[in-house]
Amino acid sequence: MVTILALAAAVLYGTADFLGGVASRRASVFTVLALTVPAGAVVMVAVALLGEAPGLGGLLGHGGLGAPAPVGNWSAAGWAAGSGVCGAFGLVAFYAGFATAPISVVAPVAALVSAVLPVGVAVAQGERPKAGVIAGGLVCLIAIALVSAQPDPQGTYQHGKPQRAGGGIFSPGRLRALGYGAAAGVGFGLFFIFLKNAGQSGVLWPVAISRSAGTVVALGIALATRTRVWPRRGAGVAGIALVSGAIDAGANVCYVLATRAGLFGLAVVITSLYPGVTVLLARLLLGERMRWLQRAGLLIAAAGVVLVTV
Repeated sequence: MVTILALAAAVLYGTADFLGGVASRRASVFTVLALTVPAGAVVMVAVALLGEAPGLGGLLGHGGLGAPAPVGNWSAAGWAAGSGVCGAFGLVAFYAGFATAPISVVAPVAALVSAVLPVGVAVAQGERPKAGVIAGGLVCLIAIALVSAQPDPQGTYQHGKPQRAGGGIFSPGRLRALGYGAAAGVGFGLFFIFLKNAGQSGVLWPVAISRSAGTVVALGIALATRTRVWPRRGAGVAGIALVSGAIDAGANVCYVLATRAGLFGLAVVITSLYPGVTVLLARLLLGERMRWLQRAGLLIAAAGVVLVTV
């Protein structure tokens, strides 16, 4: 069950990140953030309220897999709010990286960092997975690294258009992309840790609180920077950003369900395979090239998932 839920989270996160990245190349990063995070909050609050309706709590809640979800306590609310703040700042770095570098570089670096940090916490807290799970997890981490191993020849981006790379793997643009990815990974890693702790008292409301706290941060940043919330290019970019936020909210739910269905470290590692989805979408829809190491990484990722399920 943990593998299925974590894979679902990976697919949804990868899709949401691709859409958010596309939007961030057409509008301000802060504009995209101010649309995606509130969209997810609206979806999650609505679903959480729906989960309180008679007869639906057992379907939508999670006090075990299928029991009604309580609103939670102050401790859970604090963890949830903290996850939302960390996630929002992670998205700032993430979208900023997408706006100035290839998606196929920033996303995998963020995923690798966001996987290693929670796994380290899980091990420190005493998780001791079986040998097969450890092997599969290591293979997945290697796969994430391979997907990001080579620089994209398209280089950086300005106003949504690819610019010349100029300088190779140690070029300023490449290093800047790695920096954005690492910063985003730290934010996402803390988001994973905090949301997992908040999820111990139910799934729907902790995620709703997390997204609501992120909304305060996102709108606060937009206000402080005097950013135009509705993009000048109109409904097209706004629509992409709103859909991205809604999908990301669904990914949050799948992730928390996965952490409750099995080992936390395993759930994080599998969820962190989301760059494979992002890179594939970038290849299919944007024409970004995939180097042979990236292709190998996707195949190795599949092998890693198989290992953790046997």
